Amino acid sequence: MSTLTAERLYALLPAVYRLRDARQPGQPLRALMAAFAQEFAALEENIEQLYDDQFIETCAAWVAPYIGDLIGYRPLHGVAPKVASPRAEVANTIAYRRRKGTALMLEQLAQDVTGWPAHAVEFFQRLATTQYMKHIRLQAPATANLRDLPAAWREGGAFTRFAHTPEMRRPETGTGRYNIPNIGIFLWRLMPLKLTAQPLVAHPGDATGRKFRLNPLGADLQLFRRPRTEDDISQLAEPINLPEPLSIRLMALAGSGSDYGADYGIDNSLVLLHPHADPTQPPMAVPAEQIVICDLRDIVDSGGNVIGWNHQASVPDSCIGVDPQRGRVLLGAAVEQPLLASFHYGAVRAFGGGEYERAPPGQELAVQHTVTGGAPLQPALDAIAGGGRLTLGDSLTYAQTPLFKVEGASAPNAPGREVVVAARNGARPLVTTNDGEVVVLAIGANGRLVIDGLVFSGGALVLGADADNQPCELVLRDCTLVPGLALNPDGSASAPGAPSLIIEHPFAKLSLERCITGPIQIHAEASITLTDCIVDAGSPQGVAYTSPSGGPGGTLTARECTFVGKLRARVIEMAANCLFFAQLGPKPGETWSAPIIVERRQQGCMRFSFAPAGAVTPRRYHCLPDAEHPGALPHFTSLRYGDPAYGQLRQITDPAIRTGADDGGEIGVLHALFQPQREINLRTRLDEYLRFGLHAGLFYAS
Repeated sequence: MSTLTAERLYALLPAVYRLRDARQPGQPLRALMAAFAQEFAALEENIEQLYDDQFIETCAAWVAPYIGDLIGYRPLHGVAPKVASPRAEVANTIAYRRRKGTALMLEQLAQDVTGWPAHAVEFFQRLATTQYMKHIRLQAPATANLRDLPAAWREGGAFTRFAHTPEMRRPETGTGRYNIPNIGIFLWRLMPLKLTAQPLVAHPGDATGRKFRLNPLGADLQLFRRPRTEDDISQLAEPINLPEPLSIRLMALAGSGSDYGADYGIDNSLVLLHPHADPTQPPMAVPAEQIVICDLRDIVDSGGNVIGWNHQASVPDSCIGVDPQRGRVLLGAAVEQPLLASFHYGAVRAFGGGEYERAPPGQELAVQHTVTGGAPLQPALDAIAGGGRLTLGDSLTYAQTPLFKVEGASAPNAPGREVVVAARNGARPLVTTNDGEVVVLAIGANGRLVIDGLVFSGGALVLGADADNQPCELVLRDCTLVPGLALNPDGSASAPGAPSLIIEHPFAKLSLERCITGPIQIHAEASITLTDCIVDAGSPQGVAYTSPSGGPGGTLTARECTFVGKLRARVIEMAANCLFFAQLGPKPGETWSAPIIVERRQQGCMRFSFAPAGAVTPRRYHCLPDAEHPGALPHFTSLRYGDPAYGQLRQITDPAIRTGADDGGEIGVLHALFQPQREINLRTRLDEYLRFGLHAGLFYAS
């Protein structure tokens, strides 16, 4: 605050001038002092800022790069939160350089510049060497202790404890590891996402009433760890600090102690819960002593038929068997029901339905309703059909077939009505129908329906044709329309290739953002815009996009999307940074002439995208494959919905695809992760902070 205020300046004037000024209309002298005070205030503020600009903690944003230049700071891609602004990194540069080359510093550096959990390994400590008798290292024996089961299960990963003979390959290629100058930076790219207080799903056909699954979709599910924050920055990350898949063997070996055994409990990776008698009270955790970690895989007879689960007869009556690798639960005969579960599953990014933080809702609508506890949705949907918002307040399953209806405009030229059906931020409700039943969307003239944060299973969403010729709009945000409609207990699709979204309205306008969906069938006269979505037909030979009649689908605009399956469209208005993974089926029987067929090739364009050989598309700009990369082909870690690495490109994929977007990022739905830029950031910093003679390699643990 300025010390030379207008009142102070005015008070310094001789009294005779102030008396004369008081008799003047508007007191011009006081007004003049106020103008002087404003200039003095600006001058004082500038002087204070000049002083603040000498320190990185308080300097203006534009000054930070100049201070960084004084100490040789090299800017990075601002894709990770801690390097989005150079201020924090410039402030830490001196501290980093004082610890240059140490494993602790390299691990912290990797986490800061990539935003991924990391673990640094000095591979010389894993070498089998002849030890100096005056400095015996009992923790580093030259021969493997085969009785050390935890070490045996971790062999080959970031936490291997067995000694190895030297490798001559360099780690920069991702192959060489165990040698004196080699440093390994292990990175975990998959993130653990939470599901809270989910009712257990009964195993189909189970007559005992003891077999359950954690996955609300009724399929096997690999559980993941919720990483714990490190207690002390002076120690390297341990397995409990990293988002790894939970292991049956390691959890069982750890028991109820530290490390993997600490994954069970409230606010941990996994917990089973008893509902409280008072619905307003939170559920109570099942004690850890009652949990038995066991392998509940299927037992198959000589004919290939499943006859039960492993350990089905060995779980004590008062205990609960849990298989974290399959998400299965086996109740003892004396265990009280019902049970709930909170757990974490793995994902490549936060998209589709989930309890992650989503964008805040738009404008508030006049009519507001909230439904919880799996209650019927239809009464609330009917109440907002004339405009309003329905919020689903939990992550439970709504086993029903609702009708989403938006009434038409009151007059031909009147504004349309808007209906929003959204999950509460931090919730992931599941709307599941009986097999084959469809969820009908009825949107009147000029109406707008927004569905946000929901998961649909069991049937397709259908927007039927209307008698009028007025437009309507459908918006899906952060939704999952389960590819294959539903999942079998083993995780496979129950109806591979079945459409998840059917649009028969010729004047419909669709918008999908951050969605996972099965095949789309859309009328040729309609239009659709996809952003950060996966459209999955189950296989590249399936059909991902057509019209309901099998002809060309409506006008398509796509940005940062992955299509798995063949595509037939009337127009591709724009396809930017998209990956079209499609193949023709075997002959005879294949009726398509090309994996992608666009009728109007003189309209629209494709840019910085991948389209398979033989695709009939509009004009292309910087698309793959091209003359320099004729054999470029995407390779996926998994294309099975429900797998942790669903939609992730493998490292053996041609770099032209992994860095082929318009900004040097990855083509496809994972473009928003900026993975190539994160890797470039880390390699840039490793060049600066590795001590002379050391070599570092990046190893992706997930």
